[in-house]
Amino acid sequence: MMIISFKDLNGIQVDLSFEKNTFSIEARHVLVLAKHQKKWLLTKHPKRGLEFPGGKVEGNESILEAAIRETWEETNVEIINVEWLAEYLVHDEKPFCKAVFIAEVGYIEEKRPNFETDGALWLSTDDFLHNNNNNNNLSFHMRDAGMKAILEKVSALEGKWNNREN
Repeated sequence: MMIISFKDLNGIQVDLSFEKNTFSIEARHVLVLAKHQKKWLLTKHPKRGLEFPGGKVEGNESILEAAIRETWEETNVEIINVEWLAEYLVHDEKPFCKAVFIAEVGYIEEKRPNFETDGALWLSTDDFLHNNNNNNNLSFHMRDAGMKAILEKVSALEGKWNNREN
């Protein structure tokens, strides 16, 4: 089992694994990576900036249900064929675990108002890397070593993405 350990840009220790159930803390947070027509689905959080959609599990919902709900609430995008990719443990004052998913875009609602974020934003890989290199508008957790490792893993799964990019 390989764990990638790093400090995020706030100086907090984070451990990342691409194997399920690596950590003793159950994942109750989600992060979703989806591509559509060769563009990444991001959302603009009013305080943190551009980031992949995600959030916390609510009530009795499963981690998968939370990933689908949070993506919809933040971007007005319905995701399908959602697959677990990774999980990471954030050693904050109260440690928590976040599951990372990859997904296909099923439906995009253009008319519904957003309440949690400024809505969906679509970036090509070049645009994403350009933003990352210049640190323009990207949320702090989109610029750390963990996100780099996650994106490298997704790139290694490029065959799956080729089937997903309608």
